[in-house]
Amino acid sequence: MRTLNSLILAGGLLTCGASVAGDLLQWQSNSLTYLWGKNFKVNPDTQQTFTFEHADGWKYGDNFFFIDRIFYQGKKDANVGPNTYYGEFTPRLSFGKIFDQDLSFGPVKDVLLAMTYEFGEGDSESYLIGPGFDLAVPGFDYFQVNFYKRTTDGSRPGDDVWQITPVWAYTLPLGSSNLLIDGYMDWVVDNDENRRGTYHANLHFNPQIKYDLGKALKLGEKQLYVGVEYDYWKNKYGIKDSDGFTTDQNTASLLVKVHF
Repeated sequence: MRTLNSLILAGGLLTCGASVAGDLLQWQSNSLTYLWGKNFKVNPDTQQTFTFEHADGWKYGDNFFFIDRIFYQGKKDANVGPNTYYGEFTPRLSFGKIFDQDLSFGPVKDVLLAMTYEFGEGDSESYLIGPGFDLAVPGFDYFQVNFYKRTTDGSRPGDDVWQITPVWAYTLPLGSSNLLIDGYMDWVVDNDENRRGTYHANLHFNPQIKYDLGKALKLGEKQLYVGVEYDYWKNKYGIKDSDGFTTDQNTASLLVKVHF
């Protein structure tokens, strides 16, 4: 784990360097999102979430960071109280950029080293590392697939499990504006209970369907979106669904998103 922490720290330091040295930073995007939804599992039923997201591309890779602030409409979660936070930091190092080589083959555009640090209140820290691939998929704005070796901290045994994470965006014209469909899926595929304790295989599918209202109102393209976020999570948090405790989540939230 020390090696993984060091790699994530190195990725963070490289990101800072990219921010300071403008010639290294190729592009960046920041946004704030408000979500409201019901029928969540494990945590209280109704939730409001405020999310800050940052993404950037730089000379040797790319980075993605988000942090959620989640409110439970006056109810209390048994572990974290009436509100909580959760975030992820995902730096990726591009071998194509580092070695200044075209590594494309077939649908693969680039090969990367992908890392993710998950953090939040309670027992939520995890460290992930593995190969990543940028893919050329017809019609998509972008399509990435990362394969992670996943290590969980605390009382959730989950070492040596694999997680597959595709990330995508697809834009469709709609009237005088566009519909953006983007999102991700986290699929933890291993589930040997004898070695991995209570952390079960789980699938989290989380797309957003958003209308570019800013473009329709002539306020600026890709600046103001409204829509919905769909959230399907089988065995949420790696907790196996049962008759006594339902952990399979299937819900949707209203969404407003502002880019700046």
